[in-house]
Amino acid sequence: MIALLEGQIVASDEEKVILLVGGVGFAVYVAEPTALPRGETVRLHTHLYVRENELTLYGFPDEESRELFRLLIGVSRVGPKVALSLLRTFSPETMRRAIADKQSALLTRAPGVGKRMAEAIVFHLHDKVGPVLPGAATPTDEMEVIDALTALGFSLVEAQRAVQRLPRDRHLPLEEKIRLALAVLGR
Repeated sequence: MIALLEGQIVASDEEKVILLVGGVGFAVYVAEPTALPRGETVRLHTHLYVRENELTLYGFPDEESRELFRLLIGVSRVGPKVALSLLRTFSPETMRRAIADKQSALLTRAPGVGKRMAEAIVFHLHDKVGPVLPGAATPTDEMEVIDALTALGFSLVEAQRAVQRLPRDRHLPLEEKIRLALAVLGR
């Protein structure tokens, strides 16, 4: 199995990057391809997804994200595209907290995740997500910041990226989180 790739990003689109490793270009599907620096060397923890007629690489910035991806695709009817959609929408800490706290309604905010699928994810992974960091932001706080940013005219993707770059201090007031998110967005 291919567990780790380090190379230069030579191209990217909305779903994947082309990572040049030793003269070979690997197509690697990632949560945020546009956030990765084109032309620079990056290291991705990977998961090789094998199907009957296809081999697909999925890349992650850290092992925690990769392991969460693996847990998600182990749930019936959750494929790699849905798992990647969840990782695009939520930080690993937020997703772990939502699953641990049995907040399936929050998971439905990810594109492609309906009520039944979210409930199945919570049911199957509730005991498997591991300990949740006490200082991690709550999913409700993150969703409120995303709602505020989208109400101000930012796209859902922009709002999600800004929230993922916020400090993980759960004691910050909601207004401060929104202000910091606006600073991340440059406004």
